[in-house]
Amino acid sequence: MQLRQPRLAEMVAAILRDRILSGSLRDGDELPAQDELLREFQVSRPSLREALGILEAEGLITVQRGNKGGSVVHVPTAANAAYMIGLVMQFQQISYADVGEALKRLEPVCVSLCALREDRATEVLPQLRLIHEQTLEAVDDEVEFTRITRRFHEALVQLCGNQTLILIAGTLESLWASQERSWASRALEAGDFPDVARRETGIRAHERIMRLIEQGEAEQLEAFARVHLDNTMRYGLAPGEAVVSSHSLKGRLP
Repeated sequence: MQLRQPRLAEMVAAILRDRILSGSLRDGDELPAQDELLREFQVSRPSLREALGILEAEGLITVQRGNKGGSVVHVPTAANAAYMIGLVMQFQQISYADVGEALKRLEPVCVSLCALREDRATEVLPQLRLIHEQTLEAVDDEVEFTRITRRFHEALVQLCGNQTLILIAGTLESLWASQERSWASRALEAGDFPDVARRETGIRAHERIMRLIEQGEAEQLEAFARVHLDNTMRYGLAPGEAVVSSHSLKGRLP
C-alpha cells in the first residue's frame, strides 16, 4: 500500500498550527507578512495561500484581504467548540431530547465532583449561593427565572474541576439553554409556564444540592441530581425538535 505524502500546504499549515496551539502565537497576534513566510518555508505563493486557507477554515486565523492584508490569529476556545458541535448536531438532525438524555448522564457526575472538591467551601458554594439569591429574586419573573436557574446548572458543570467534562458537558448545557429560552417564551405566551409553586419546588431542590455539596455527599448528590434533572428537563420539548446551532453559543462558554 502506498502511503499518502502530505502536501506542502498541509506541512506549512501544521507548523503554523503548532505555533498557535503552543502559545508561541497568541490570540490577536498577526502572522508574519506573506513574503516573510515565503522566505521561511521556501514554498510557492499558491501553496502558502492554501496553507493559510486551511488554518482559516479551522477558525485559527482570519485572512485580511485588500490593501491592509495580513492574517490575525484566533486561539481555539470552548465557545467555538460548542458552536461547531452544534453545527454537526444540526446537520445530523440530533434532537434536543437526545441532548437532554446526555446531560442527565453527565451533569450529575459533574455535580458529584463539586462535592468532592476540597475547596468547595471557598470556590464552589459562594458562586452557587450568589446565583441562588438571584433565583429567589426572580421567582415572579418567568423568563428571568428560567435564565438564572439554567445558570445554576451551568455553574455546577463549570465548577466541577474536570476540564474535559467542563468542555463536553458545558457544550451540551449551552445547547440546552438555547432551546430552554425559546420554550420559556412560548410557554409564557401560551399561559403554560409552571406556576410559582412548581418553581419553588425547583428552588428547594437547588438548596438541597448546595447542602449535599457542603456535606461532601457525592454519591447521594449524584442520585438526587439525576432525579432533579429528570423532573425539570421534561418541559418544553416538542417531539423530535432538532438542535439549531447559533452564534450566540460562542458567548456562553469561557
